[in-house]
Amino acid sequence: MSGGLILETEGLCARYGDVEALHSVDLSVGEGELVAVLGANGAGKSTLLRSIMGLTNTSGTVRFRGQALPQHDTVAAACRSIVLVPEGRGIFGPMSVAENLQLGAYVIGGTGPEFARRRERVFSLFPRLKERLLQAAGSMSGGEQQMLAIGRALMADPQLLLLDEPSLGLAPKVTVEILETLGRLNHEGLSVVLVEQKAPLALKLARRAYLMANGRVTAAVDPEEIKSHDQLARLYLT
Repeated sequence: MSGGLILETEGLCARYGDVEALHSVDLSVGEGELVAVLGANGAGKSTLLRSIMGLTNTSGTVRFRGQALPQHDTVAAACRSIVLVPEGRGIFGPMSVAENLQLGAYVIGGTGPEFARRRERVFSLFPRLKERLLQAAGSMSGGEQQMLAIGRALMADPQLLLLDEPSLGLAPKVTVEILETLGRLNHEGLSVVLVEQKAPLALKLARRAYLMANGRVTAAVDPEEIKSHDQLARLYLT
């Protein structure tokens, strides 16, 4: 983390009505770092990402490059180039691939050299999107839709990319392809928070990992110290 911290949460709590879904979560992400957040269903991983984006009722602090973000303010997070790829992808199915990508770059508009540069970058990462540019997004395969969801996020030129279960429902080969692309983006300097149930794949990419259970961070893990599936399973049970 030689470049300093891009994201910190301190005492972050989140509620859905009377139910507290996050309990005083502290974590950090360095500039250019890929951090994995692991845990079973219901552990609070998705709520954590939504809370960072200002989409939930929260208390505590979220800092981006040392500055506290306003609570419950998604626009403030987006204006700082924090972008969330949600679980379920969130693409606009009736719209074409091209139109979905245009929406990702709405701040700079759908034309011009910067728009063209960003779109070509997406095509270099996901060539299938260029092949299906005029196709309705909802008619594509699950893997292609996930590529589109990530590509649309990249059109916003994020400084911090939050991904919620990008491998959900995908074939193993496609999962590896997408996660390898995320690793490539990280190696090029993009800071990433990756929520993922496929822990072994996530740990291959991550520099650090947090394990969550019941809305709490239960362990901070150095991926290089996880030598076996048994060791990882024991961490899940602690």
